[in-house]
Amino acid sequence: MGVFTYEDEVTCSIPPAKMFKAAILDSDNLIPKIMPQAIKCVEILRRRPIHIGSKFKSMTHRVDAIDKENFTISYTVIDGDVLSGGI
Repeated sequence: MGVFTYEDEVTCSIPPAKMFKAAILDSDNLIPKIMPQAIKCVEILRRRPIHIGSKFKSMTHRVDAIDKENFTISYTVIDGDVLSGGI
């Protein structure tokens, strides 16, 4: 088991609240439309874990925390073939 921490800050003309809503809160609908060649589907399972089909066959995330005021999300990869090889 390992820990990987990633932090990113993006500058754009879209207001932060609108960008966070689209990228995080509505990602299950939006991301497959934006990147159909990379992400086949995003499926909400039991309201918290997220299953994503991409260049890997599957990857399941558990969303640990969403902070809508500070526009942050914390998640843990809990299953999928992404864990069997290098990321």
